Amino acid sequence: MIRTFLFLVVYFVSVLSVSAQQNDLQSILNQNSKAVERASRKTLQPVLKSLIDSKLKEVPIFLEKWRAKKVWIRKSDKQFFYINNKNSTPIKLIDISSGEIVGLEPKNKLKQLKPNSGVRSIIASTLVQFQLIDIDKNRRLAALKAIERDANSSHLNALRATINKEPLPSIKARMLRLERLLTIRFDENPTKRIKAINGFAGDTNVDVRAALNPILQTKIAVSTILPEDKNIAKILKVGDSISTQVAYDILVKNKLAPAQISIQERDKSLIANIKNSEIAGIKTSTLDNEQSRIIAYQTLVKIGAVPDFVTNEQRAKSLKEFVFFNQYIETNKTVTTAAKKTLDTINARVKVFSFIDLGLDGLSLASIYFLAAIGLAITFGVMGVINMAHGEFIMIGAYTGYVVQQFVPNYTASIIIALPLAFIVAFAAGVALERLVIRHLMHRPLETLLATFGISIALQQLAKNIFGTQARPLTSPDWLGGSWVINDIISISYIRVAIFFLALAFLFLLLFILKRTRLGLEVRAVTQNPRMASSMGINPDKINMLTFGLGSGIAGIAGVAIGLFAQVTSELGSGYIVQSFMTVVVGGVGNIWGTLAGASMIGGLQKIIEWFNPSNTLAAQTYMIIFIIIFIQFKPKGIVALKGRAAGD
Repeated sequence: MIRTFLFLVVYFVSVLSVSAQQNDLQSILNQNSKAVERASRKTLQPVLKSLIDSKLKEVPIFLEKWRAKKVWIRKSDKQFFYINNKNSTPIKLIDISSGEIVGLEPKNKLKQLKPNSGVRSIIASTLVQFQLIDIDKNRRLAALKAIERDANSSHLNALRATINKEPLPSIKARMLRLERLLTIRFDENPTKRIKAINGFAGDTNVDVRAALNPILQTKIAVSTILPEDKNIAKILKVGDSISTQVAYDILVKNKLAPAQISIQERDKSLIANIKNSEIAGIKTSTLDNEQSRIIAYQTLVKIGAVPDFVTNEQRAKSLKEFVFFNQYIETNKTVTTAAKKTLDTINARVKVFSFIDLGLDGLSLASIYFLAAIGLAITFGVMGVINMAHGEFIMIGAYTGYVVQQFVPNYTASIIIALPLAFIVAFAAGVALERLVIRHLMHRPLETLLATFGISIALQQLAKNIFGTQARPLTSPDWLGGSWVINDIISISYIRVAIFFLALAFLFLLLFILKRTRLGLEVRAVTQNPRMASSMGINPDKINMLTFGLGSGIAGIAGVAIGLFAQVTSELGSGYIVQSFMTVVVGGVGNIWGTLAGASMIGGLQKIIEWFNPSNTLAAQTYMIIFIIIFIQFKPKGIVALKGRAAGD
């Protein structure tokens, strides 16, 4: 009895020992050592299945090390180890189960496992199911990103098994969305796929369209009658929906019709078969027309000398015997119907959002044009001076911002300092130009235009001499980096949002100055009637100087704003001078509201034209100029014309 009991104890201990040994990670790898050592896409799956089925906690660590090429095998006994530093001498061996150093070996006694990129991608895909249940939320998020980037059918079950275990609502919501996307792609149950498809109705995100579009992919098929068991998208009409040649090529490819050879190839075959001035018993002298050559060639076909020649009439007859259609690659009709319906709703929303995005782009461009043109509108409206150097004051402001950033490395502080400083520098430059040149050429528009054009060239060359010809960076603060993204379609950069609010601030500031201050009252008086203003004690000469300086200072601030997203070069301002003049003329000379209306019209119009022809912005500007020329024929005083005596000047 005791002997029997001892035998049973020894037996069960040995069984448990063998079972534990078989469940050991090292043992599993030893059993699959050849497949692990020479891993390939074909041999990898059984190894991974054995590792996953073992449910050992060391498996994900091993997979990560294997993918990172940190697993080595000892040549003598085919044991696997981790190596952290392969350059040490001798190399320290780390146990794959305990993670402890278990020995030293010279490098020539070991072999490094170097899985190729294909194997590494499969290992990474397998790792995902372990990472989805990791306690570290960053690793779970990394797993979701990996699935989004390169999903396969195995990820669907892994997601479904972990969704209800996810503690964080934000990650769980992301998992649920990803599970629906994978259901559309990989689930074999049509009901589940249709439910997932319907759940995305109106969702304009790119990942949804990427999941739905493959369902509606089609291929051209041909049959003698329209098959009822096929998922047909569209019947193709030969010569309309599909060209005659393409249709016949499909017949040839499917061995439903003989290949068609060209007339040149046919005639070469006839020449090659001439013997004693005859072709298959037909005198060559009789082959002086197309019909006789066809008969001669058909005679050669009958004796097997040449391949069959298909005439256009025969080709047309063959095409009439078949029906061509677009067939969905997806075989389930209810799935394709649901996908088409959902995509139709999505595309409708995409069009609406695209229109909104276009409007935001136009508003952004209008704010830039308003900032660039408002200073010109003031000087042009008050003084009647065509200042071709206005763009160079924009350039001066941009370079002022660049210089400030060389001394103030904090980008936020540098922009705060640069804005008023750019106004001061450009204001001073404008006053100098008005005192030295403009006031001596008043009421002589042609001379003023030529003089300011020459000054603009001189200022550009001066900027090149000081700063060089290469573009200088005017860096925006971090809080202005990136874009305000509403969805995958609507987005606008924070810099342009800031410029919009800057333009809005200047609009109200100038309205306040012109409507609520003595300077504004005097400017309006000089604009309306300079002689009457002078008789009332207002110095028009002083007002002209301050007005020109104010307009130039605003251009300097515009230069800082524009320099945040455009390249700061000596030609920066010249790119905006034409749009500035168009804005002033279209809006109405000397009127802030007119400038705002002109900027909105030109900015919106340019974006609309670019939307129709996005690859050619130069063409957009050309069409815009043509439109404006036509517009001012009907509204010569602009959208918002001056009233009173000034309107007749």
